[in-house]
Amino acid sequence: MNHVIRGRYGQFDISIPVVVVGAGAAGLIAGLAAQDNGTQVLIVERDANPSGSTALSSGLIPACNTRWQVAAKVIDNVEIFSQDIKRKNKGQADEHLVHRSCLVSGEVLHWLADNHEQNFDLIEGFLYPGHSVHRMHCHPKRTGKAFIDSLVTAVARAGIDIMNSATVTDIFASENSEIVGIRILRPDGSSEDIGCESLILACNGFGGNPGMVSKYIPEMADAMYFGHQGNLGDAINWGLELGAGVENMAAYQGHGSVAIPHGALITWAIMMEGGIQLNSRGRRFSNEHEGYSEQSIKVLQQPGGIAWNIYDQRLHQLGLEFDDYKGASENGAIKRFASIDELANGIGVSAEVVASSIEDVEAFKSGKKHCPFGRKFQETVGLNGPPYYGVKVTGALFHTQGGLAVDTEARVLRKNGSALPNLFAAGGAAVGVSGKGVEGYLSGNGLLMAASLGYLAGQSAANLVKKTKIKTSQK
Repeated sequence: MNHVIRGRYGQFDISIPVVVVGAGAAGLIAGLAAQDNGTQVLIVERDANPSGSTALSSGLIPACNTRWQVAAKVIDNVEIFSQDIKRKNKGQADEHLVHRSCLVSGEVLHWLADNHEQNFDLIEGFLYPGHSVHRMHCHPKRTGKAFIDSLVTAVARAGIDIMNSATVTDIFASENSEIVGIRILRPDGSSEDIGCESLILACNGFGGNPGMVSKYIPEMADAMYFGHQGNLGDAINWGLELGAGVENMAAYQGHGSVAIPHGALITWAIMMEGGIQLNSRGRRFSNEHEGYSEQSIKVLQQPGGIAWNIYDQRLHQLGLEFDDYKGASENGAIKRFASIDELANGIGVSAEVVASSIEDVEAFKSGKKHCPFGRKFQETVGLNGPPYYGVKVTGALFHTQGGLAVDTEARVLRKNGSALPNLFAAGGAAVGVSGKGVEGYLSGNGLLMAASLGYLAGQSAANLVKKTKIKTSQK
């Protein structure tokens, strides 16, 4: 088990002003922000290659007041964005953190584009659940892995070292919880002690720790975990040892559309543009537009914990714009059905039941019936088949949204609200803005906090180092 070691440290092998633990999106952005603020940085990563939960995601970053929105004539601002987040989380997240994250969201993307050659597209044509305007930005390839790879290239270009295959086992701290260094373990069993003046924890949450999931999110204890297996809750446990507070530990992002057994993420854009989910009995069971996070629970509550995404040729073509979906199609996860009979046979139910479910959708579109789950069907959007397409999916835990309490500068806070001397947190290591449960997650909240808090943590850590040096020089 990893520990905080107080008051027992000697000579460090090396010393770096700012050390970042974790090379996912939050850690890489934090490293770039700290270096751009005039401070030397080292990023420490347990894996052989940086990835994190971001690489498993669609890589969508919600942001307002961006040049890409202006080009698309999208009207968006901090107030509109904040209201969307608060509407989804029912006011259960810290309002100041929500406002600051929205405030810097566009600034972060502009900085990454202008200073670090990152390319972004604005996703248009459909809205993700809970968003009132188009504000989802992504790497042109529309995958989280492409975004991470591009950030790694930017970090290398900036001259920042990433120490891969280096697991942080211990944190060295003074009696008042001021961080002075870390200990890392190499695969060959050797260890190194690295001194630092500021420490940024960007090693995500605890989704990969079954014990912590059972304790804090018991409803997902037996669910598939679709995040990074290295998300073991280390940041939270270190923070607790140092006297930090934690908040909203039952909050998480789920997803109701992970293909099984292929383990591929199927874009929720298909549901938003007219697709439906049927359970293994051939029936709809929910309003698919309420959000893909809470849909995880709804799918898991169905017979066998599975559902089928059903859609038409038009939506299949939409899916192919996303590399994850394209890969799922190439791997055989996506099934094509020439008729309702074939579709029913694929699901394993009678054609009459499936036909009835599809006829209901047509009646909802025309206004002859009202969806019992409250979904509004547009007249022009529905299932224009055959052929029909289907993919068997399950609900999964993606990443936890509770974490270390932080302020709007990404400083980790004690239980009494005061800041720890030189500890910062970003991304899944810090509390998010998704409220207290699964239903408060607004699409993209995870990468919003990775980008915004990573940016703020890097700046704050570097500013603290510079401030300390000024004080020292004046003595």
